[in-house]
Amino acid sequence: MSRKRIRDIRHDELIAATITAVHKHGFTGVTMSEIAQEAGATAASINYYFGSKENLMEATMRWVLQLLKDATLARYANAHSPEQRLMAVLDANFSDRLFTVEHCSVWVQFWSNAPYVPSLARLHRINRARVTSHFRAELRALLPEDQRETVREALQSYMDGVWLEATQSARPLDPAKTRADARRVAQLLLDAAP
Repeated sequence: MSRKRIRDIRHDELIAATITAVHKHGFTGVTMSEIAQEAGATAASINYYFGSKENLMEATMRWVLQLLKDATLARYANAHSPEQRLMAVLDANFSDRLFTVEHCSVWVQFWSNAPYVPSLARLHRINRARVTSHFRAELRALLPEDQRETVREALQSYMDGVWLEATQSARPLDPAKTRADARRVAQLLLDAAP
């Protein structure tokens, strides 16, 4: 295993501080000073690493998306059928490391601001296309052609809705229960197909 460089460690600390600060103060309201305070750093040090608030927000979203990608790949490694891979995609979106109130809050705030920030809009399009592609690939083997898009849209809308609701949670989330619920929804949709 390779050792992390000090710069990489500091980078991760600043990303974690950004997630906490955005959750507390909101995407548009958070200042570099508030993020720096959360990190025990200075705004100048954040500028040194990222150059601007927009770059920091993009780096934070990339970090969150990497969590999703890692969770998806880990679950795909143990999935050996289209139905197992479909469930793996759902499970990844509600993984323990990713599905927290803070991450959900930040995720929803970033996406609501994406139309106004080109770099975030690009990340949103890439992520949406990736998730859509995963669902389409597995549903192709599970459902008739005329039902695939309806089920895909229902599953993606369900996931988005759960994340949106999670941002308002007053207590810690239960990723395991959420994964089980998502699997039940998917199974209901699959079983409804003739």
